[in-house]
Amino acid sequence: QVQLVESGGGLVQAGGSLRLSCAGSGRTFSNYAIAWFRQARGKERECVSPIDWTGRIYADSVTGRFTISRDNPKNTVYLQMNSLKPEDTAVYYCAAGSYGTKQSPNFYDYWGQGTPVTVSS
Repeated sequence: QVQLVESGGGLVQAGGSLRLSCAGSGRTFSNYAIAWFRQARGKERECVSPIDWTGRIYADSVTGRFTISRDNPKNTVYLQMNSLKPEDTAVYYCAAGSYGTKQSPNFYDYWGQGTPVTVSS
């Protein structure tokens, strides 16, 4: 099993930056694909970016602004978010799965509790 804990969310002005962290437990953390999802109020959960040993994918809405990376010795995945927009406001979740860089939440078995991000205009 894997336990995930997100951190780094907060309130930021439009155009600002935040770095989210997803700390995982378990010796097999590096074997999992890790993805960042977000869910805005009243909307469905959206995949922002998954990463595994083969590569990474970005949603069109964040391409060029967000960067996902992972530090396997530290069991941590990061999401660097630059040029933030009010529409990036959401609760951000990280998730772990064994099916590669899938963008559907159905392919992820383990989830963190989420960290809120609010971007003011």
